[in-house]
Amino acid sequence: MVEICAVASGSNGNCYYIGNHENAILVDAGVNCKQILSKMKLSGLSPSKLRGIFITHEHNDHVCGVRVLAKKLDIPVFMTKGTYQGLYLTNRPDAVRLIESDQSIDLCSFIIHPVLKNHDGKEPTSFRVEHKGINIGVFTDIGSPCDNVTAHLKVCDALFLESNYDEKMLWDGSYPPHLKERVASDVGHLSNLQAAELLEEHAAEHLKVVLLSHLSGENNTPEIAYQAVKHLEDRFQIIVTSRKQPSEVITVVKRVN
Repeated sequence: MVEICAVASGSNGNCYYIGNHENAILVDAGVNCKQILSKMKLSGLSPSKLRGIFITHEHNDHVCGVRVLAKKLDIPVFMTKGTYQGLYLTNRPDAVRLIESDQSIDLCSFIIHPVLKNHDGKEPTSFRVEHKGINIGVFTDIGSPCDNVTAHLKVCDALFLESNYDEKMLWDGSYPPHLKERVASDVGHLSNLQAAELLEEHAAEHLKVVLLSHLSGENNTPEIAYQAVKHLEDRFQIIVTSRKQPSEVITVVKRVN
């Protein structure tokens, strides 16, 4: 059994919880420490179970709370060397453990698989977290899905999957041209349609739930994001995460073959 929750999700900050009865990890800490602890409490999640924080890349909406949170809870922070080098000094935590983008990490009862991806960070990774045959994917900040991403996605029982922007809203919106081009580039973000195509082509038959994540506040709405994947809800549960509130806590159980 694994419990998952989008503690924070959106272009305003990201933090994803994966845990069991005794241990848990966070992927990213992109809102401040006070908010993370408050949102976890609201969801009935205990910070005392946290054994580490895994950072996907150095952008502020993924790291701004990590230094204070890690120090307060006295837990290590895992990231690639490139991500560490890309961090502002004020965001660098004390207890850092550098990881290789092609090597898995054993932590308590979890196996955490880094997934190198296309994004405009220094050495960005997504993560697939494995626990006793259950696989949880955290796949956000992906400009275009590479073979590495799709290979890991294919084995997942549950997914936090980026659905960042609606293409019409982006191109008709107020962003300056260079920012629009960056978001839509191969090292930017996944659109709603790209997320839908990724699921159509690569989701496993045993995938149970998809949490649409990292929605833009300017170039998307929960309703539009949901409509893009609504036709897939006969295959798995679809939940759209909120930019303001944590998601429900979802229990994922091991599949029976």
